[in-house]
Amino acid sequence: MLFNSLEYVIFYLIVLVLAWALVGVRSLRFWLILVASIYFYASNNGWQTFILLGTTTVDYFVCLWMGRTEEQRHRRALLLLSLVSNLGTLAFFKYFNFFGTSIESVAHVLGLAIALPHKDIALPIGISFFTFEALSYTIDVYRREIPVERKFPSLVLMVSFFPHLIAGPIVRARSFFPQIGRRPKLTEDDFDWAVFRIFSGLLKKIVFADLLALYVDAAFATDHAPTALAAWIGVYAFAFQIYFDFSGYTDIALGCAKLLGFDLPENFRRPYAATSITDFWRRWHMSLSSWLRDYLYISLGGNRHGRWRTYRNLMVTMLLGGLWHGAGWNFVIWGGLHGLFLSIERALGVDPNPKEASLLRRLAYFQLVVLTWIPFRADGAEGALRIVKSMLSAVPGDPLTNGQLAAIAIMAGALAWQLIAERIEPLQLLHRSNFVMRAAFYVAVLALTTVLSAEEAKTFIYFRF
Repeated sequence: MLFNSLEYVIFYLIVLVLAWALVGVRSLRFWLILVASIYFYASNNGWQTFILLGTTTVDYFVCLWMGRTEEQRHRRALLLLSLVSNLGTLAFFKYFNFFGTSIESVAHVLGLAIALPHKDIALPIGISFFTFEALSYTIDVYRREIPVERKFPSLVLMVSFFPHLIAGPIVRARSFFPQIGRRPKLTEDDFDWAVFRIFSGLLKKIVFADLLALYVDAAFATDHAPTALAAWIGVYAFAFQIYFDFSGYTDIALGCAKLLGFDLPENFRRPYAATSITDFWRRWHMSLSSWLRDYLYISLGGNRHGRWRTYRNLMVTMLLGGLWHGAGWNFVIWGGLHGLFLSIERALGVDPNPKEASLLRRLAYFQLVVLTWIPFRADGAEGALRIVKSMLSAVPGDPLTNGQLAAIAIMAGALAWQLIAERIEPLQLLHRSNFVMRAAFYVAVLALTTVLSAEEAKTFIYFRF
């Protein structure tokens, strides 16, 4: 059940109407949203829903026991149990074959013949996201930063709340639990904001991301090497595609949650306008980058033990952050590149966010980020090398095809939309407009997305992570 499908629209509208009809009966409203969230996940994953419920159950009892003891070694043992449960499940479903293949490759280089079993394992959608959400709860309880949640259904709702379940943003227990018991309020401004975010997300996904995907898929195809011009346009097109695809999902998630009376954290803040790689990670997938900072980088020691350990901690954090995105060495390389750039900035004392940053500096970092997307999108190391070789093999007079012109036009339109949104704040314009003008705007967006949408809704990129 995809956000950009008619099935989801019908499902969500039913849940929304019933949720507000039950606003005076909090317990029934709570169970409605919880059952709807479980149904939403089961519609995509079937029996794998028990994986989500199983690991959440382990975390629930771990934290209950943790709350009953002050003995530090017992608390550490319970935390270890949660880590093994969550990360072990994630490793099996997501990395079993990857680790096996990697061990076989290393053995082959060493002249050893090792054949490990490979299994056809279906990856539960969103497992990386709900694993990190559950772990953040357990770790916060271990650190005594939040109290133990004694109501099991509340913990299940935090992990499974359907607007953010599949691709984030990653929520924290400290911000979500207080929202469960409060009476929801929805002002006119809240309603306008939520509806605007939903329509903005659909526009980003269907009009920008999905159309660019057609060209990106052709440029990164494994059956041929693209021309230099096609490769360059393909790389830029993917940078725009992944941003509009993922931020589009986030917009819809935040809007749907808001209409139900829940606030989710922002996940993007103009990442391609970053003034450094450090600044990029303060703007891109912010719920993940803050999770990696708080639970991995700081746990490793952060920057408290000298510069070389700081560089090590940055590299380890980003390498694991890359591996979190997918079971492939291309993701490890992508994370390693960002870890290297973060370390270089730290070593050179680069101000990550100067008060006055030139346009040239922003463009330079944008170009750097675009190039690092190559291993992320390519089909393995060979695919990345094929794209890089094509980019370096320019032929004078290489003509622009109609497809390339269309891709450039879409990127220009997407960029124009972003610049317009930053300058004139379309949401504020809608606030000041009458009902007819607002209705006309949403009808126009809906018509545009309907005309350009594929017969079958296309999945979001981050569903695979």
